Amino acid sequence: MSLKNNNTSGSDFILLDVFYGTQIPWFMFILTVLALFVTLFGNATIIILIYTDSHLHSPMYFLLSQLSFMDILYISTFVPKMMYSFLSGNYHISFIGCGAQLFLFMTLVAAECLLLAVMAYDRYVAICHPLRYTIFMRPSICVLMVIGCWLGALLNALIHVIYTLTLPYCMSREIHHFFCEIPALLKLVCTDTSQYEKGLFVSGVIFLLPPISGITASYGRILSTVVRIDSTMGLKKTLATCSSHMTVVSLFYGAAIIKYLLPKSYHSPKQDVVVSVFYTILTPMLNPLIYSLRNKDVAKALRKILKK
Repeated sequence: MSLKNNNTSGSDFILLDVFYGTQIPWFMFILTVLALFVTLFGNATIIILIYTDSHLHSPMYFLLSQLSFMDILYISTFVPKMMYSFLSGNYHISFIGCGAQLFLFMTLVAAECLLLAVMAYDRYVAICHPLRYTIFMRPSICVLMVIGCWLGALLNALIHVIYTLTLPYCMSREIHHFFCEIPALLKLVCTDTSQYEKGLFVSGVIFLLPPISGITASYGRILSTVVRIDSTMGLKKTLATCSSHMTVVSLFYGAAIIKYLLPKSYHSPKQDVVVSVFYTILTPMLNPLIYSLRNKDVAKALRKILKK
């Protein structure tokens, strides 16, 4: 661990050693590596299935492929650096590296918030307005909505990252977190950041509450429509498709709300680390498992590939 104190430029940050914070560091390291490979394999498999199976060439699966792509980028932003730091004992991250990690993280979090709302809207149109589905969710509109998710997230991330990295930092460069995140970085700033923290909270509200409201409204309408379905098979298929998405939504938004909207007095720094591990490592790993196990179309496409 001596590398923590040597060979560091004045602008480097030092990240938290999340594995040695546990009583079984090597076991936790192995679990994290397994989570990385499961996430990469699972999400890559879903993307390949969607683009090779013609039965999955629909707006719902196009959006699902975008979610899988985001999850691959998401876990790749943190875990390889965590693995390298643990094995080498070097927990330093350069100022530019920290900025890049922060930018990718903020972009992906915001983009996924918006994309999950678009996926809920897709299910709403498919179930409540099936005759207009090909009009409201035609390919050009799907692409525009996805581009809108990425552009909105990129703009938000750019503003926050530029402002955060131009703040004056104190001599202490030890970040009490396993990756560069704005709340952790603000603790190292030498000036009052209370006004900016309020702006950060407003930004969190904008990227969380409207999508959550849209998702809630969409599934409220879906539920009222589903109740009137006479076909038992149709009802089961609808519930199976929507339950997969709602499980993913609950995991992602639940962790995000705890981390960014609840007052600091409701969660300790250690709890913040646990929540961060949940939505940066566990959620991207669980998403493909949820969709492949609960979605018959994806499972059928997977079986077709395995039989070849």
